[in-house]
Amino acid sequence: MKEEKHMTHLTKQGTALITGASGGIGAVYARRLAERGYDLILVARNEAKLAALAAELRSETGRHVAVLPADLRDRAQLAKVESTLRDDPDITLFVNNAGAVSITPLLSSDIRKMEEIIDLNVTAFTRLIYAVVPAFASRGAGTIVNIASVVGVSPETLNGVYGASKAYVIALSQSLQHELAGKGVRVQAVLPGATATDAWENAGLHYSKLPAGIVMSTQDMVDAALAGLEQGELVTIPPLQDGAEWTAFEAARRTLSQHFGNSRPAARYGGNPAT
Repeated sequence: MKEEKHMTHLTKQGTALITGASGGIGAVYARRLAERGYDLILVARNEAKLAALAAELRSETGRHVAVLPADLRDRAQLAKVESTLRDDPDITLFVNNAGAVSITPLLSSDIRKMEEIIDLNVTAFTRLIYAVVPAFASRGAGTIVNIASVVGVSPETLNGVYGASKAYVIALSQSLQHELAGKGVRVQAVLPGATATDAWENAGLHYSKLPAGIVMSTQDMVDAALAGLEQGELVTIPPLQDGAEWTAFEAARRTLSQHFGNSRPAARYGGNPAT
């Protein structure tokens, strides 16, 4: 009864579309957002899992939950999700979560698997951004949550293509934050560390084989990410204990970027020092 009272008094927040929603991080986002008053559109390949989760969330929260089965690596199916993001004015929040993981070094990797990672983590990710951003900007409101990874700033940690794909997510998120400033559109990049999801097993290493001290539960990860969103963070790194370290890193990056504009090569390359 306590849950029902909480649910019926929630203020409607609009609709959240979540990709990769059938399990792991996406499913926890779905539950947390429904509990916060969002209706949902759940996107993933596994229609049976989506339907089961949707039924559960409808029953528990009373929210409207629609399912949109789609393999985002398939252009025709991806186009359905793009169209929904462009055309549904009720969508106020987009969680760009779907992605593939690889842990194999380059010399042991199948190039076809690497192409699949790029197709999902970069190409589909980008097409969905290009679908939703103009819609949000035209309305002057909307929130985009891009799920990146700590390997985006630590590419030596896992597979290089995976790390590069997540560096892309971070870079595009930061570019959008700059471009959309003042347009009413919020963009948050979330950088999970090792998280207890099936993505690890799909990549060939179950997370139970990792040191327990580095693996975060999906619930804790999502709750921290939502707390960061509520606090107005542009980049949220749930496992980073000292947020000042990221602030210093970003400040150093922005300072460095101010020193790239020069018509002359640096003296260490034989150029004459700029005067």
